[in-house]
Amino acid sequence: MAKILYNVTVKVDHDIHSHWLEWLQQHHIPAVLETGCFTGYRLMRLISEPDDDGFTYSIQYTCKHLSAYERYINFFSEGLRQQSEKLYKGKTVIFRTVLEYVDEFGQ
Repeated sequence: MAKILYNVTVKVDHDIHSHWLEWLQQHHIPAVLETGCFTGYRLMRLISEPDDDGFTYSIQYTCKHLSAYERYINFFSEGLRQQSEKLYKGKTVIFRTVLEYVDEFGQ
């Protein structure tokens, strides 16, 4: 079975940026990891585009098998998405992708 990367890209309005980032790091990411579906994560900020209309982040969660990702989607993701929507509705734009590792070198 191949290793999977679940990527969540978020564009965040300037006016909530600091609050959102603190919430993400202190509450949301720990809650996602507590599901036991993922083995780790990376949090990155896009710097190749101007941030005039907000900041863009990529949160990348890794899991060992597609079945772990599917378990997350089937049992946990909806509740966590609702929390985010309740707090930041209309202030973020989010899209999600799932990738399979094909090859990898270094860190």
